[in-house]
Amino acid sequence: MLEQKTKGDVKDLSLAQAGVDRINWAGREMPVVNLITQRLRAERPFDGIRMAACLHVTTETANLAIALKAGGADLVVCASNPLSTQDETAAALVQEYGIPTYAIKGEDNRTYYQHINAALDHAPMVTMDDGADLVGILHKERTDLLSNVMAGTEETTTGVVRLTAMAADGQLKYPIIAVNEAETKHFFDNRYGTGQSTLDGITRATNILWAGRRVVVGGYGWCGRGVASRARGMGAQVIVTEVNPVRALEAVMDGFQVMTGVEAAAQGEVFITVSGGWHVIGAEHFAVMNDGAIIANSGHFNVEIDIPALESMAVSSREVRPLVQEYVTADGRRIYLLGEGRLINLAAAEGHPSAVMDMSFANQALSAEYLVKNYRELSSGVHTVPREIDAEVGRLKLETMGIRIDTLTTEQKTYNESWEEGT
Repeated sequence: MLEQKTKGDVKDLSLAQAGVDRINWAGREMPVVNLITQRLRAERPFDGIRMAACLHVTTETANLAIALKAGGADLVVCASNPLSTQDETAAALVQEYGIPTYAIKGEDNRTYYQHINAALDHAPMVTMDDGADLVGILHKERTDLLSNVMAGTEETTTGVVRLTAMAADGQLKYPIIAVNEAETKHFFDNRYGTGQSTLDGITRATNILWAGRRVVVGGYGWCGRGVASRARGMGAQVIVTEVNPVRALEAVMDGFQVMTGVEAAAQGEVFITVSGGWHVIGAEHFAVMNDGAIIANSGHFNVEIDIPALESMAVSSREVRPLVQEYVTADGRRIYLLGEGRLINLAAAEGHPSAVMDMSFANQALSAEYLVKNYRELSSGVHTVPREIDAEVGRLKLETMGIRIDTLTTEQKTYNESWEEGT
């Protein structure tokens, strides 16, 4: 039996070498994070800083963790979703990279929250969250630790929504940068990353043919745009459901059918929720779905699908493939739920391509560095990524792609900054 070299709770330490190989493979597609890692290693901005990162424990996250540690961070990692952990990655972080990690794919809710509390036992000075579970527990159950915290970051839409609500209630006790709102994050990660990885996860779980399939996308934010466009690119007939009239109008102008959820439920064959909201698909939708309907979620939490309602309507249930649960209704219809309603791109696949996570995690690393230097000037609440960081991530990404762009001349800058010039 292998002797564990670092604190943590992972499935199998013998997977560590496989994890190293996968982490290195992902690193090939993350040149911006690699450049930042080199600078952080030289400058050590995180010396003496304790960090707790509650993120999806994937190969891309591992490259971020390596960058933070190279910069001097005393880092602990835990999972932000029970089904998203790559066990070999978690093993490698503990055994090969010396980063305490608490994450096991398929862990139950009790273990999930034990792992979050283990990360909080580190008394973090900086938090990194994906979905705001760590921040929520910190503010509700571990308030004794709040005095240690300088600042934090948040990765995803759902987490930003939760944190904004906390701030509005006066409950958020330190500044948090919403990395999700960076243009180099939501334009690319949410649109291209979610779009590709969601279809990848559903395909791996079901092996369906997308061409000609009637696909219903619940939500037309950045993630919904990506899923809808990628499904259409695979030949699917795409229907969008929305509650926001402007987004619904945009979906119409983009060439998609738009209708109510119940209308779409009677027509669709594959249903994908990406709204970040509560019960986007519920009993009224299950009641009119066709036999063989497939339901998946790519929003952060599994509450987008009313799973208890589906269970109550079913007369039987069985797993017909890994991560595919068949529910049979009283009238004999079969409805298939994928990945327990959790993030299908991570439950059944590997999550976003490393190339887009390169920009997201570059924003994470640079935002953490900014917070350590400037947290005293920031009020408690949710803050946007500084524009100079967003621009730097875009510049570095272009540089690593070998792409050059123009810069403004002095005269052009003057014109843009002046109100006196006219026709």
